[in-house]
Amino acid sequence: MAHILVIDDNAEFREILRSHLEANGHQVALAGNGDQGLAVLDRGGIDIVLTDILMPQRDGIEVLRAAKQHWPGLPVIAISGGGWIDAGDLLGMAERLGADLVLQKPVRRDDLISAVDAALRENLRKSG
Repeated sequence: MAHILVIDDNAEFREILRSHLEANGHQVALAGNGDQGLAVLDRGGIDIVLTDILMPQRDGIEVLRAAKQHWPGLPVIAISGGGWIDAGDLLGMAERLGADLVLQKPVRRDDLISAVDAALRENLRKSG
């Protein structure tokens, strides 16, 4: 299947996503913030990125911009639960900046797998 990078500052949420994705046959790399996530991307081998929006050090919007600049064909799914900013506003901004798909926390397992599958199919269609 795919090699997926999950970037989120919430360790419990990262592990939940990892569990769901690995149960669906994917390999998963984890990062706790945007700086760590970009370092993983620099090493290569990632097929898709799932990134939280609100994080310390480097947020998901910065990750999204960097990913689209340096790896333009790489699918990015933005995830947010909001916080002090409405999640819908954050996810709308992520879409305008090039996120392939957006998911609002809490994320249901079926929605996660469907979004990953859709992003991977679309990426194959574009590159094929």
